Amino acid sequence: MKNLILIIIFLIIPLKFTAQSLPKNEKEESAMKPEKNNDGEWELTVIDTQFDYFLNAIAQPINQYSESTLKNRNRTLVIEWNSYYTSGRYRNVIESAIDYDPRENYGIKFEYKLYQVFAYVNWKYKLRMNGLAASDATRF
Repeated sequence: MKNLILIIIFLIIPLKFTAQSLPKNEKEESAMKPEKNNDGEWELTVIDTQFDYFLNAIAQPINQYSESTLKNRNRTLVIEWNSYYTSGRYRNVIESAIDYDPRENYGIKFEYKLYQVFAYVNWKYKLRMNGLAASDATRF
């Protein structure tokens, strides 16, 4: 599939399927919302075949970041991402907005993976994100 982009990020784990579902309006369908899994941890699922490779072979390890640093960067990057989505820029890459609440305690694993999504977009699509650290933006 052409440009199957990494961001069908916030899938509910486990997903609840029902025989009937209420129709959603367009705004609900276009926003990704994080939800907790059965263990009470925030879950982030990226559907892109190259993302796992990027995370394991190219991205800096999680111990290179503090949770507060990741949270601050993610706050900036989500604003930038949503601005691109709203304006229609980079439509071939950014297919939905991200619903991210910086006041929420998502945990370091979630914050790290979300940050690496932005680094991955920079690596794969060469989309420069101003909120990325220079070392993450230039090493690819």
